[in-house]
Amino acid sequence: MVQFRISFNSYKIFFVLDSYGTIISRRKPGVIQHLTIPRGPINLAADLHLPDNADSSAQLPAVVLSTPGSSVKEQIGANYASRLAAHGIAALVLDPAHQGQSEGEPRDLEDPYRRGEDISYAIDVLTTTPSTDPQRIGVLGICAGGGYAVHTARTDHRIKAVGTVVPVNIGNAFRNFFPDGPAAALDALADARTEEARSSEMTRVNWLPDTLEEAEAAGLTDIDTTQAITYYRTERGGNAYSTNRRLLRGDSHLLGYDAFHLADQLMTQPLQVILAGRIGNTGSYDTGMQLWKLAPSPVDLMVIDGAGHYEMYDEPEYVDAAVERLVSFYANNL
Repeated sequence: MVQFRISFNSYKIFFVLDSYGTIISRRKPGVIQHLTIPRGPINLAADLHLPDNADSSAQLPAVVLSTPGSSVKEQIGANYASRLAAHGIAALVLDPAHQGQSEGEPRDLEDPYRRGEDISYAIDVLTTTPSTDPQRIGVLGICAGGGYAVHTARTDHRIKAVGTVVPVNIGNAFRNFFPDGPAAALDALADARTEEARSSEMTRVNWLPDTLEEAEAAGLTDIDTTQAITYYRTERGGNAYSTNRRLLRGDSHLLGYDAFHLADQLMTQPLQVILAGRIGNTGSYDTGMQLWKLAPSPVDLMVIDGAGHYEMYDEPEYVDAAVERLVSFYANNL
């Protein structure tokens, strides 16, 4: 199976071909508006995906996409945003502050609290955009973006519906990652930051091995790591603005972060959870089930049989199934 797209100005047509070259799926073209989102002293780069045949006098329901850690707006977010737009939903996907084409120094910072604020700044823009209805704004979070979406929706009740796909609580994931425990990791990060201050150089680390060969040399041969590299670090899903680097000093914020803190009390909006049926090592299946049980207003839980976490990023069979369910969810709750 092969995917390709034809672009002309703001229009993009996506095709999926079988092994014989026959078109088996085609997404309707949409319009992409490139936006600049003011965020205090910096600006965020964003794309607003709109249906190509939208009535210019009508206000559309809108969804802000919160994307996985390390990804940029042209990757997973665009795969979902373009499909939502084809179903009549305005979908805004942005590069986080300090990443991609958005401004912000230092570069490559993954700060979970700022990621949540990015969503709220995006909503500021949607509430003043003539083509979108300020009373019908939802959020869609994917992977770590699922946790960021939940965390933001707790206190930003302009968000009327919360959709998640393979959600991850990145704080919990980081706390489980270090063999000596999170407190020891924070001690090491404190020493590292002291050294950075002395040297005036900031340390960056990889999100993933850059190649399959590097992963194999490190003994990382599980299917999830392999599929993550195959997506992010090859032509399949790679993007020049996705650096695969994370500023080390940001890890202390991640270790102290809980995406679901007080969600059982504050996140009263309707919730959709979509999970990959093949349970891997990302923790998204267990996290999604935890979120489903925790949320005050769960509406729909979908498990896509056969799908792995990273296959939910761009495999048409799985993404289309997720979007079909999400469109129904937003139609009923926005």
